[in-house]
Amino acid sequence: MSEATERVERNQLVINQFRANGGVLGGGGLPMLLLTTTGARTGRRLTSPMAYATDGDRLIVFAANGGRPQNPNWLHNLRATPEAHVEVGTDSFDVKAVITEGAERDRLWAAQLRTAPFFADFQARAGRVIPVVALTRV
Repeated sequence: MSEATERVERNQLVINQFRANGGVLGGGGLPMLLLTTTGARTGRRLTSPMAYATDGDRLIVFAANGGRPQNPNWLHNLRATPEAHVEVGTDSFDVKAVITEGAERDRLWAAQLRTAPFFADFQARAGRVIPVVALTRV
């Protein structure tokens, strides 16, 4: 089985657990959400579990992709279609994504590193600047 196939299967298990338990995942750690994007090539709806932070009323997600050198597919999808859907706990709503830049991106990234210092390892392994995406409820 390929790494990509294993990742898809693992993500589906997390999605199933998230939905079955009212948005709560075992093991504690960072808060998680489900982000559903529209595939840039396929037009299919694709759901990805991910850690998030908050910044006022915005949800902030990080395209760390586990420290891989390429951006995650969901980021490519958001660039093509910034309208998406989020599930947080038992709440579910539409969002608009904005890829942050400059000082705002740096501020949000620094805040994430204070909360989850292991994200610095992702940055070091990735060899790229990890995009930070702000999700605003619409």
